[in-house]
Amino acid sequence: MHRRHLIQTGFAAAATTALGACASSARQANDPAYPIASDSRAPAYTSDELVAAGSRELGIAAEAMGAAIERIFADQGDRPTAYIAGEEGAGAVGLGLRYGRGALHMKDQSVSQEVFWQGISIGWDVGGNASRVFTLVYGLYNADAIYRRYPGVEGSAYLIGGLGVNYQRADGIVLAPVRTGVGLRLGANVGTMAYSRQRNIVPF
Repeated sequence: MHRRHLIQTGFAAAATTALGACASSARQANDPAYPIASDSRAPAYTSDELVAAGSRELGIAAEAMGAAIERIFADQGDRPTAYIAGEEGAGAVGLGLRYGRGALHMKDQSVSQEVFWQGISIGWDVGGNASRVFTLVYGLYNADAIYRRYPGVEGSAYLIGGLGVNYQRADGIVLAPVRTGVGLRLGANVGTMAYSRQRNIVPF
């Protein structure tokens, strides 16, 4: 009887441990316990790594990229845990639309993850454009948590060395997109942006 009790207790403990591990791996940014204390020690990209990747992806000089990274670090801190490299198209006649596609890279993962984004805005500009985008990501510790809607610009978008920079924030995650010259159209950045696993035509 004692032996049977020990076996049952062992199975119960193992099941509890397994369920706890599954719950931890499925943890999302909208959970009350997200992020947890250990997330503050998650690997982060350095300024040099981001300047090298950003200048390569955007096809610009390291000096210009470095100025943008320096400003973002001053505003948001020096611990971005991910970045998105991609391209987008946008157009506006008062009401603006923006669609993009890229790859999410996390410091602690060797494989990138595809991501799409689409947004709608109200601006003061008219026209269309296409650009390459390099987005610093703060507060992201689970790659799947990137897929959500982000409100518009927090504060005003600004120019640094010919690059456009603004911020989007939701549930502790901050995105800092850096856009090349042909994609500045800052008026089209005031609105909302949704990130998804597949292309969505409807920007809501």
